Amino acid sequence: MNISGVVLSGGKSSRMGTNKSLLTLEGKPVIEHITNELQLVSHTVSVISNTPSSFDFLNLDLYKDRYLNLGPLAGLESAIYHIDADVYICAACDMPFIHKDVYDYLLHSLGDFDAVIPIYNEKMHPLSGIYTSNVLPEIQQLLANDQLKVRELFDHINVKYVRDFGGIPEYILTRHFFNMNYPNQYEEAKRESL
Repeated sequence: MNISGVVLSGGKSSRMGTNKSLLTLEGKPVIEHITNELQLVSHTVSVISNTPSSFDFLNLDLYKDRYLNLGPLAGLESAIYHIDADVYICAACDMPFIHKDVYDYLLHSLGDFDAVIPIYNEKMHPLSGIYTSNVLPEIQQLLANDQLKVRELFDHINVKYVRDFGGIPEYILTRHFFNMNYPNQYEEAKRESL
């Protein structure tokens, strides 16, 4: 099974006021923490961004959205379209503390499903999910119909929802699903990383 790690970094970061994936934690850009962790569970790691030159320093494959300004579903489409893999592990660019153990657990839950979507603290996390290449036609159909919510995809594919994460410690789960959209959340991330 060929596994591709994908960082979705196409957002405008309007709430943060600056590109959140390039904010630094422990002397490294947030996106580098994310790609380093994805490399522990993937054969390849790529970044989907409409400003790819911002990420040249990572020395990874960089792809633009093929459907511009249509949000994360378009980023997922671009990843599956461009990258030859069986399974795609997603991470949003504002999740600095993702953990390989969570993705390993989701991968082991995949079976014959088209996607595995974590639900943590009653909140669905589609941008921390795992998708197979089977979902590409469904995504393209949704985009063509101007249906842009990732959750709308789940009405058309076979999804496994994961609410129980086995023996993974709570502190790892809390950090894994932490995301930073606002400056105060970045400040919290800096305190967490000390």
